[in-house]
Amino acid sequence: MAEIINLRRARKQRGRDARRKAGDENAARHGRSAAERAREAAEATLARRRLDGHRRDETGETGGEAEEDAGGNPDRDVPDAPRE
Repeated sequence: MAEIINLRRARKQRGRDARRKAGDENAARHGRSAAERAREAAEATLARRRLDGHRRDETGETGGEAEEDAGGNPDRDVPDAPRE
């Protein structure tokens, strides 16, 4: 005698299998591995750090002369007094 199956469950499982197959094909065609995503994120972080390292001072001067003229220690960040 044949095995009794629930037609509704079989139909739903067949649909799930088809969607899984299509998803796997798309992942193989378009997806990236976790290592590739991690490498790309690391490269983006490095590029951002390099760009931030080349920023000018907020004062717009490039030699650090503004800090020395103010009488402060150029190696120490001292916030400016609030302006009124």
